[in-house]
Amino acid sequence: MDLNILWFILISVLFIGFFFLEGFDYGVGILLPFMGKNDTERRIVINTIGPVWDGNEVWLITAGGAIFAAFPNWYATLFSGFYLALFFILVALIIRGVAFEFRSSDRSPRWRSAWDWGIFVGSLLSAILWGVAVTNILRGVPINGEMQYVGTFFDLLSPYTLIGGVTTLLLFTVHGALYLTLKTEGEMVQRAWSIAKTVSVGALVVLVLLAAMTYFQTDLFASTLAALGILVCAVAMILTVLFTYKKAAGKAFIASSLTITFLVLSVFSGLFPRVMVSSLNPEWSLHIYNASSSPYTLKIMTIVALTLVPIVLAYQIWTYWVFRKRITAKDIHY
Repeated sequence: MDLNILWFILISVLFIGFFFLEGFDYGVGILLPFMGKNDTERRIVINTIGPVWDGNEVWLITAGGAIFAAFPNWYATLFSGFYLALFFILVALIIRGVAFEFRSSDRSPRWRSAWDWGIFVGSLLSAILWGVAVTNILRGVPINGEMQYVGTFFDLLSPYTLIGGVTTLLLFTVHGALYLTLKTEGEMVQRAWSIAKTVSVGALVVLVLLAAMTYFQTDLFASTLAALGILVCAVAMILTVLFTYKKAAGKAFIASSLTITFLVLSVFSGLFPRVMVSSLNPEWSLHIYNASSSPYTLKIMTIVALTLVPIVLAYQIWTYWVFRKRITAKDIHY
């Protein structure tokens, strides 16, 4: 295996980790107005992700840094072409992050309500926009022979990409609801189950619709591994619904996690060896060789990654272990 392939795999793993962890993170934020009937309950909801939400976003930062260093042409085309979309995601993440920190700095109900809506809107927009972005990369965007994006922001919006946005929104909402069944108690758990039951069915329907549209709009199913990943993803989503209706919290959350994992895995498998597809000419697509850094750069990066990544993983696993218990009113800090 050459280093170009290795770094494509590593970046894929980083995005899988990001969507798996940040998925329930976004879901909890989206469910905040519906799960919390009073200030104490809303604080409990926030505190289920309070110690980990910023750590989850490190996966995105690391993935972005890896793309910049390993595949600079991919980074340049992606960030210039998706400038507005990524800007909106960044604004949403900033609003969300600031809201977490500022919400409890004042006891005023209006102050706290405003920041609660900031968490909701930031989570909602992020969940939708990630789906739009990923489906655009998979479908293809107007990239010319100089690796430059020559379209507009509105070229990124189509029925297919909007369905992609709805899919990630619903998947993350289910993921967040199931996470809350593991992290809250009493009436709040029942509320989370009720939401998960309703949304999981909708997520399954939209996921099947997205898979059907993907078959006609992209060449993803030309990859056996990607097609298999989509199949496993669908099975995992069906299991998510079944376990949700049985109120098997652990199994439902694992199934939801596998749904997201195999969905992202399918996207990268379908792209390989490309990293961005040109809708103007397949020959103009960016792939892991014409978009990569020099072999020496990749070699140095590999040494650094093999040294530091295990430390980061160990730290994050330890963090989740420390904060593994259910949250009650006496545990709230945010």
